[in-house]
Amino acid sequence: MPEGQSRRLAAILAADVAGYSALMGADEARTVRDLKGHQGVLFPMIVEFGGRVIDTAGDGILAEFASVMNALECAVAFQKLMAERNAAVERARHMQFRIGVNIGDVIYDEVRIYGDGVNVAARLEALAEPGEIYISGTVFDQVKGKLNLTFDDLGAQQVKNIAQPVRVCRVRLDKEPILHSSSLQQEINYCRAPDGVRLAWDRIGQGPPLVRTAHWMTHLEYEWESPLRRPAIQALARKHSLIRYDARGCGLSDWEVAEISLDAWVSDLETVVEAAGVERFRLLGSSQGCAISITYAVRHPERVTHLVLYGGYVRGGKKRSAEERERRNAMATLMRLGWGADDPVFRQLFTSEMMPDATKEQADAFNELQRRTTCAECAFRYFETVGDFDINYLLGKVAVPTLVVHARGDRMNPFEEGRLMASAIPGARFVALQGNNHMLLPGEPAGARFIEEMELFFSR
Repeated sequence: MPEGQSRRLAAILAADVAGYSALMGADEARTVRDLKGHQGVLFPMIVEFGGRVIDTAGDGILAEFASVMNALECAVAFQKLMAERNAAVERARHMQFRIGVNIGDVIYDEVRIYGDGVNVAARLEALAEPGEIYISGTVFDQVKGKLNLTFDDLGAQQVKNIAQPVRVCRVRLDKEPILHSSSLQQEINYCRAPDGVRLAWDRIGQGPPLVRTAHWMTHLEYEWESPLRRPAIQALARKHSLIRYDARGCGLSDWEVAEISLDAWVSDLETVVEAAGVERFRLLGSSQGCAISITYAVRHPERVTHLVLYGGYVRGGKKRSAEERERRNAMATLMRLGWGADDPVFRQLFTSEMMPDATKEQADAFNELQRRTTCAECAFRYFETVGDFDINYLLGKVAVPTLVVHARGDRMNPFEEGRLMASAIPGARFVALQGNNHMLLPGEPAGARFIEEMELFFSR
């Protein structure tokens, strides 16, 4: 050991602000001021728990503790205090820290500490979701049964610059988050895509971020009012901070747009993610949203922790067979002529395909939802574009944990397309639902199974 250096066992807490770059981009002066204000409260807390702040580079905090119990108790108090402080400001200005806690050998040279004990803590922090705490298996082994905390075992994870996989556990700060009425208030925001198109997005619920890729005919306000879609939104937001947005040409986003394409939709997803200030998140794609989600995950694997694909397809309807191509051409003509008419007969064609088991009331509600969501020209362009999708070349490049779910009797997108998608994505898990509906209906057993499978997937 070189002169002036010493080695010892220590508990290390590493923390940084999720989405800090986006906050700085929106208002640099206020972000710096807010961060210093939070640090002015957090640093004394670390000292109270017997810790010592070692480094505060940028938006990060590195602290050392002699006791791993103190380190973890401090981390929990840290996150609870930040939740209280965030509640006092508008959501767009929330600062959510990610925290990693590890115990291991560190080298101290009178100025700073370093070594694998520090490196692992930093990697755990990078894995953590905003507002959460991830700990190493060695920390868990020392604190289990000694603190009134619940943990999720996430298994061994390969982390950057660490030779051996690290066992990772998540601290459950809230065993079963309750969706209070205050959490159900929509806060619709707007951002602009690179080509100037205005996109509407919102966030509902609390917990790890879950981004739902825009799909066929979304409308943030009417979906929230709809008896067909509100229950699904509530189910997703019960344990997540659910981020939704309207696709270009739909809902509250701009309808008159120059480009409707897969690349434009992926760019829109990138824009919304940056506006929401989330760096790592779970991504949910449904129907044609699967192609958008897959493309995003291939381009940004470091951002996506879990990828869920429901009712998707590898090849659009025009690429599957000559018969289906002719059928879609006929439907597209009818769409262009009668989509916005008061008589829902044209829209009923799509409703019958999407949910053949719907009651009359449910079908009527979806017919109206479609009419309000977009105009005939946008619907036609949308339908034509997704019919030409072919993402087969991307599937083998997906490098994030993936769950593929498909209903056996899906009429809109054949079951075989879902199975083909799962078989081509490395390591993907495939779940077949018993049912005929492309759009899962409230109270349908397949819907409950989907949520259950998704939560199991997230817990691994």
